[in-house]
Amino acid sequence: MRIRISTCLAGALIVGTIVDAAAVLDGEVPMDRIDAETRCGIGRSRDCDIKVAVGRGMFETGLRPRFPAGLDCRDIDEQWAISYTYKRSRENYHGGIDMPAPYGTPMIAAAAGTVVAVYRGERTPRGMEITLRHAPKETGLPFWIYTQYAHFDEMPTLEPGQRVAMGQKLGPTGNSGIQPGRAKRARRPAIHFAVWYSQSPNFAVGQRKVIPHDSYWMDPNALYRGNPTVDSAALKALPEDQKQVPIPVMLADGTTVPAGTKVVWPYTCSRSGSSDSGEPTTDEGSNEGN
Repeated sequence: MRIRISTCLAGALIVGTIVDAAAVLDGEVPMDRIDAETRCGIGRSRDCDIKVAVGRGMFETGLRPRFPAGLDCRDIDEQWAISYTYKRSRENYHGGIDMPAPYGTPMIAAAAGTVVAVYRGERTPRGMEITLRHAPKETGLPFWIYTQYAHFDEMPTLEPGQRVAMGQKLGPTGNSGIQPGRAKRARRPAIHFAVWYSQSPNFAVGQRKVIPHDSYWMDPNALYRGNPTVDSAALKALPEDQKQVPIPVMLADGTTVPAGTKVVWPYTCSRSGSSDSGEPTTDEGSNEGN
């Protein structure tokens, strides 16, 4: 188990974490058990060629969300896998989708699952973040799915190993994380939402990111298609009339549209013309994602 401890030494409060070797989460493996290509393609460290990530699905597919009629939902303003080279020191692409929302707006779990990592992210563009793992029965897809939620305004209180329900509040939206050196504008509050998939429940927890075993990038829109075709090449090849993805959503009162869905958009929606979301209503700044 993971034990949070506080002690006082010479008048200073020291907070630490003791990790019992027997407390490793189900499926958690050492990083050296993850093959080098996956570590490079998903982790995208500075010494890795971006072409490895592209080979693992990090390229645009053209999918776009279509929300239920009569509802107001938070849309994407920074699309999946768009080029971020203009604000990086090397070739790079957006590893998720961004949706702007006012400070404090709750991010919610896209599906039932288990918390596998929580990061403070003081030296990453993503800032404070959570990663969840979802078993096939929890999403209806024949893969293990990993969802990442970033830019929280304050550290989430959830801890690795905790179970979450679909639609459960994870923490408040913010714009935490370092700003890219070439960013032209201050980043506004938004969620950065990323998805990976794997045939295996195994994963490793790195210093800055979870790396699932033999995993691939998924356009997050594909999570909502209700179809096991999720690899980027197949999605890119779809006819244009199949690239509008009907998005299942949750309302603030817990109602889902459609009823019985296993996955929902990572923000609640409200009925058009109403203010039933119970969320802040003022956006601030502009977005420079990661």
